[in-house]
Parts: sequence; C-alpha cells; structure tokens
Amino acid sequence: MTELASETILAVFLVFCRIGGCLMLMPGFSSSRIPVQFRLFIAVAITLTLSPMLIGYTRPLVGDGTPAAMLQAIVSELLIGVLIGLVGRVFFLGLQTIAVAVSQSIGLSAMPGIAVEEDTQLPTVASLFSLTAITIMFITDQHWLLLSGLIDSYQTLPAAQGFDAQGALINLTDQLSAVFFLVLRIGSPFLVYSIVINLAIGITNKLSPQIPVYFISMPFVTAGGLILLMMVAHEFLANFIDAFGIWLVGG
Repeated sequence: MTELASETILAVFLVFCRIGGCLMLMPGFSSSRIPVQFRLFIAVAITLTLSPMLIGYTRPLVGDGTPAAMLQAIVSELLIGVLIGLVGRVFFLGLQTIAVAVSQSIGLSAMPGIAVEEDTQLPTVASLFSLTAITIMFITDQHWLLLSGLIDSYQTLPAAQGFDAQGALINLTDQLSAVFFLVLRIGSPFLVYSIVINLAIGITNKLSPQIPVYFISMPFVTAGGLILLMMVAHEFLANFIDAFGIWLVGG
C-alpha cells in the first residue's frame, strides 16, 4: 500500500511538472502581477483536477524507475510544459511587437502606457492591445481550450518518449514563422498608412522646406491613425484571438 501511494504521488508530481511548466510561461497565468503563491495554487489545483485522467500516462515512468530515471522524467516533463507555454507566449510577444509598430506609425510611441502584465512599460496602444487580448482570451473561454490542449498533449507528446529537443526546436521555429506572418498581416493597414503618410510628409517638406512640416503634420497623423485604429481594431484582435484558439485546439 505504501509503495502504491508513493508511485501515485510521483506520477501526480510528473503531471504537475508539465502543467506547472506550461503555466509558468503561458500568458494570463504567468504575469508578475499575480502573486507567486496564487500561481502555484492554480497549478496545483489544475494538476489535482486533471490527474485522474492523466496519471495513466505518467505511472509507467515511476513503476520500477531508478532515481536517475525519475530525475530524467521530471526534467523531460518540465521541458515539454515549458515548450507549450513558450509557444503560447510567442503569440502575445508577436502581438506586442506589432502593437509597438502600430504606436510608432500613428505617432503615439512616445506616450508610455501602464505596465499591466509585465514589468516593462510599453506604448499606450501596445498595452491596450495586450490587455484586451488577454481579457478576450478568458472571456471566450480559451483558458479551457488550454486545459484541453494539455490533456491532448499526452497523445502528441507522450511522457514515455521523453523530450525531443529536435522536434521541439522545429515546432518552435514553425510557430515563430506563423506568428510573424500573422502579426504582419493584421498590422499591415497601419504599416501601409505609415508608409503613405510619411511619403506625403516627405514630399511636402521637399516642396516647402521653410515650413516645419513635421510639427504641423503630427496632429493630423495621429488623428488619422486613431480613426484607422477605430475602424480595424475589432478585426485586428479577432484575427489574433482566432489564430491563438486554432493553435490551442490543433497544437
């Protein structure tokens, strides 16, 4: 009985390693604004909830395993969880990057926003997009898709096979490429706006160099950018959240 209980505890701990590693980096759960104790409590609560469904995948690793094999299993599960969380964070890092570019294109990059999820300050538009995307993620119940994806990960990334570094690197680079094209696509209206408006300002400055065109044009650049932002913000965030949800479902 004691041996069975010990194996069960170790198997549950392996489940915790994957779930905890994922939540350590996953946006919405890993914010430094959330107390560490609360994040640990969430990881433990999710582990205890999902363990009855997942313990069958991790129990064979602790049956007759030596301490060295157990340590290898712990590290492997941690790395798999970190990989899942890192890919999820790549989406939001891409969103923050294109949001900073949007801020620059409409002349609001000099206005610092409030650091909500991270300690690093971002421009106002970037902070707004980041906070809104995380809020929509929870409103649309995509955090439940995350838990479902963690369960399905034991089929696609079996615990018995260990951590595949080459496969993880390929997966990460593929997602980086996909996220790059995603944010480039959803941010393209602002990039086109920036090119056109700066070209017009440059031509105007060449035609009348005596006039301080830059200072005169900035209010109009910002006003036009805000109008464009009002027109496309819904589609901007909708496309991003849809792509993030597709990744949660399909991996």
